[in-house]
Amino acid sequence: MNTPRDTSILAQLGEATELECKPAHNGLPEDLWRTYSALANTYGGVILLGAQRLPNGRLQATGLPEPEWLRTALWDGLHNRAQISHNLLAESDVSTLPLEGKSVLRIRVPRASRQQRPVHVGSNPFGGTYLRRPGGDTPADDETVRRLLAEQVESARDDRVLKGFDFSDLDMDTVAAYRNRFAAVKPGHAWTDLPLEAFLERIGAFGKNREEGYSGLRLAGLLMFGRGEVIRDALPHYMLDYQERPAARTERRWVDRLVPDGSWSGNVYDFFRKVYQKLGADLKVPFQLQGGQRVDDTPVHEALREALANALIHADFSGRASVLVVKRPDMFGFRNPGRMRIAPALAIQGGNSDCRNRRLQTMFQLVGYGDHAGSGLLRIHQNWAAQQWRTPQLYEQIEPEQTLLELRMHSLMPAAAVDALTQQLGPRFTDQPEAARLALVLAQQEGQFSLEQLRQLSPTTTADAPALLAHLVHTGLLEAQGPASARHYSLATLAPQTGAPGQNPAAQPLPALFSLAEAPLKTPEHPAKPPEKTHKAPEQTAITPDSGRKTPEIAAPALKSPEPQPKPAAPPSRPSCPVPAAPSAAPIDPPPPQEERILHLDWDSLPASLQAELRRLGEPVSRRGKVSAPLLRDTILTLCQGRYLGLRVLAQALDRDSDDLRKRALMPMLQEGSLQPAFSAANSPKQAYTSASSST
Repeated sequence: MNTPRDTSILAQLGEATELECKPAHNGLPEDLWRTYSALANTYGGVILLGAQRLPNGRLQATGLPEPEWLRTALWDGLHNRAQISHNLLAESDVSTLPLEGKSVLRIRVPRASRQQRPVHVGSNPFGGTYLRRPGGDTPADDETVRRLLAEQVESARDDRVLKGFDFSDLDMDTVAAYRNRFAAVKPGHAWTDLPLEAFLERIGAFGKNREEGYSGLRLAGLLMFGRGEVIRDALPHYMLDYQERPAARTERRWVDRLVPDGSWSGNVYDFFRKVYQKLGADLKVPFQLQGGQRVDDTPVHEALREALANALIHADFSGRASVLVVKRPDMFGFRNPGRMRIAPALAIQGGNSDCRNRRLQTMFQLVGYGDHAGSGLLRIHQNWAAQQWRTPQLYEQIEPEQTLLELRMHSLMPAAAVDALTQQLGPRFTDQPEAARLALVLAQQEGQFSLEQLRQLSPTTTADAPALLAHLVHTGLLEAQGPASARHYSLATLAPQTGAPGQNPAAQPLPALFSLAEAPLKTPEHPAKPPEKTHKAPEQTAITPDSGRKTPEIAAPALKSPEPQPKPAAPPSRPSCPVPAAPSAAPIDPPPPQEERILHLDWDSLPASLQAELRRLGEPVSRRGKVSAPLLRDTILTLCQGRYLGLRVLAQALDRDSDDLRKRALMPMLQEGSLQPAFSAANSPKQAYTSASSST
């Protein structure tokens, strides 16, 4: 029988974003080193030897026959280069946990540094390098391995001197604009009046390969000042993209776009100048003087400059993703190809810098943009916090490798949400610590959220977030759904929400934000521009990037909301941003009125008689390992005949993993129309399903 301590430890481990459980009855599992490689090359994580995950998502200790022998075998393998390329573990990363009267070996695998990647199984990185993906531990392709090896060796990716490229490949108008900016920022500087070739050499755009004895443009110089079509000769995947979207929705509609289309140079410096002007076009600027001159600048302008410069100087221009900048009424988004060279949490703290394009970074710094102190992200966070807006959210994506930054312009804890929860829960909400109240507000606003979203919104809760969520689930304030790798939380059924799920996408992951094929979001009823800035901007130069053409003001068309929502009594003081609803393939008839249907969402709350009936009906699937798709489909239809069953109930009755069941069966059945959902918003925490024949 589990002790309270066992339950707490298992619950906290179960919330881990990257957790792999492996029974170890016959020594170290054969696939242990593949998982070690995948975790190290991705985000890091935890491996539990002597445990397994049950179909309902809970953890169960299976035990180890000889834990000390396994620990010794583990360290022997870590120190064997023929087994694994790098030992990343310290003694504190390996510990034995006594759980449920059995021994479990906990192995914490840290994220490998740039100099250590790729961590590979065996002596050959090609074929031995693994990455952690939603489908499990998968081999990295040769292109990815080559990129990891290049990142390991090349401290600066833009330092290379190019053969076959010369000054005729540069856009001289861009060079002239840069020199004018340099002279304005650094009046009287010794480099101002140098000849062109000498000036470009001083700033790092031109150089010499001393090993082979030839001179020419550096890659940084071509990127900064080259013509777009010439840059693509050196970097075939090179792409810069700016989109202004008229509403808070993830669809491929834009009212202004800038790409290298031949109408302008297409290089990095011109992209920065033009895009920065567009980003700041609608920001309200308070009147203030500095040295007798008006300063048309605010901390928000500074944050946008830093974010845009960071996206360019950290971009892996050899990668398959593009540099993408998105402007919407509710947010700004920045994407650059390539993952961060240091852990995001470390970068946010400031003082740590490992820039991918150091020559580009220097050229931007010489004209007043960015610095070498590794404080760019910290400054962005500070300036955004000064507006009392949501904490900037930083994400990485594995395939294709990219880094994404989201800057949203609305409050972290809206007063309306706090008031609603106070009225619903009373002291159960007001007596909670601040981090717990934030989690509940997030659930009330978003409908559902993930552990990573909570961590991004409140970095101070990073270490304690799994225990916090486990406590809120245990006390009945939150409900957890899905496997550990994709677990989401929503307000418990016993505490009904006043706001409909999907009202606000503040914590929406950026990969969905930048997706060009997502389902439309609900448009805020009162899209608002950022509030006027009232506090003084940090001391900085009054010179701003050269102006490009002004963004046209185009009204966004009215958009029909997927579900009717009760109109708020008063418009929110800041923009309300929705969470994307998963698309449904065909129109769905409105479900029966709420009072006419009973939703069976939680297995433990079902009457024993109904549990027995569902188990009996699910036996054709639950008694077997693999089953055919038609049998699974027919069994689901039988279970859902005449009633609404939630995902967790179906997974329990069929003894199947809920995430696999949803992807393999439920979504296709919804598309073909054999199942009908209770709510048209697919991500509703109260979603349930019924057979189409029983809803007609």
